[in-house]
Amino acid sequence: MPCPCFLLDSGEIGSFAPADRCLCARLHSVKPISGSVMSKPLVAIVGRPNVGKSTLVNRLAESHEAIVHESYGVTRDRSYHDCEWSGHEFVLVDTGGIEPERSKDAFASSIREQAVIACEEADAIVFVVDGTVGVTDEDEEVARIVRRTHKPVLLVVNKMDNPDDELAVWQYLSLGVGEPHPISAGHGYGTGDLLDELVALLPERESSQEEDDTVSVAIIGRPNVGKSSLANRLSRQNRSIVSSVAGTTRDAIDIDIEWKGQPVRLVDTAGMRKKNQVHEDVEYYSLVRALQAMDRADVCLLVVDASMGVTEQDQKLAALAIERGCALVVCLNKWDLIDSDVKRDMVVSSLTARLAFVTWAPVVNISALTGRACGKVLDTAVQAAKARAVQIKTSDLNRVLEQIRESGHTVSDKGRRLKVHYATQTGSKPPVFSLWCNAPDLVDDSYERFIERRLREQLPLDGTPIRLKFRRKAG
Repeated sequence: MPCPCFLLDSGEIGSFAPADRCLCARLHSVKPISGSVMSKPLVAIVGRPNVGKSTLVNRLAESHEAIVHESYGVTRDRSYHDCEWSGHEFVLVDTGGIEPERSKDAFASSIREQAVIACEEADAIVFVVDGTVGVTDEDEEVARIVRRTHKPVLLVVNKMDNPDDELAVWQYLSLGVGEPHPISAGHGYGTGDLLDELVALLPERESSQEEDDTVSVAIIGRPNVGKSSLANRLSRQNRSIVSSVAGTTRDAIDIDIEWKGQPVRLVDTAGMRKKNQVHEDVEYYSLVRALQAMDRADVCLLVVDASMGVTEQDQKLAALAIERGCALVVCLNKWDLIDSDVKRDMVVSSLTARLAFVTWAPVVNISALTGRACGKVLDTAVQAAKARAVQIKTSDLNRVLEQIRESGHTVSDKGRRLKVHYATQTGSKPPVFSLWCNAPDLVDDSYERFIERRLREQLPLDGTPIRLKFRRKAG
């Protein structure tokens, strides 16, 4: 099967590369986990823009994961949300509003493609229309797309706050996709009946517990550094819309894949700018979703634009990841643009200056566009996740402490001398080490950094932050 990168190992561009010759050959071991093999049935929520699809998703899933705003066309990529009703578990797929192909919106064709993919992989479709405006040309366009899928369809007439207005509902029979169901996603009217009908359409599948060893990898970074391109490259799917327009991604997009037998969940997040530069409500909610993705991540891939070097905002994002206890891998993207020693020195200089506090984080030079070293990213991320969950034997810890004591390096003040007696691991994800000593108040930042360096030299802790707690030894 030819590789989608279109790049031969000779550097020739413009033709398909055989799977064994392309620069991203290692990525051919990635196995996308699509709807066809997921344990839960999929339900695609589709419709034209601004009919209340995300509001309905949040209502049915009993969550606030999907961004809802009165602005036009807020949702762009397709996002997945777990739902349960009467003992039946399934997944709702929120999609962007489908517009006619003649639309002037720069993202219209990409959004439409994402919605069509959601329909093709779904077991059932919920087609949402706005009950306050009647049937529109856009609704008829969506109906044509839905009918071509030959999937079970539920036509939902949203924003029907007056349940007695039956005449407004029955006009939607003209769409030719079945009987209309009046609801109000905002107030919850009719959603219970809708769920009853929906679960009756879904196939029965054996319930299975989510894999405990799934590694959650959040892709973070400033706007327009190539996060979505990297997500698509790693998953070998066009799950995220890629554009040169900053701020294209708005939701946090989950993508399940398998890498060398290891389940991995990639989370493509919105670009995070400085708080004082976030002026739009939609961007604020995108920022919140990105921070939530970091909270539940095992590893953060910090994507940096190598052509610009490491910026102050990149530095702050790295600090946020460490604060949340995430393992960290720095991905210098767009490395194909570094074509001179001057540019290379600039990148190294910015890396040394801005990220001196995370020298333990692996750095991978990549190009999401060409696939350069993208396989190494997943290898490194999985290893960092293992380091974050590592359990160090107490004997190994105290062996390192014995070497430190023999070196004579310690802290003293006014005749008092710090003595660290023993240590043990008291937590993981990230690792927490408690060190019992005679005078914890003598420990300063310099000595703590010294202990951390020595631990990292001797123990498998590459890629993960660690926490050190100095406690007073009783007696």
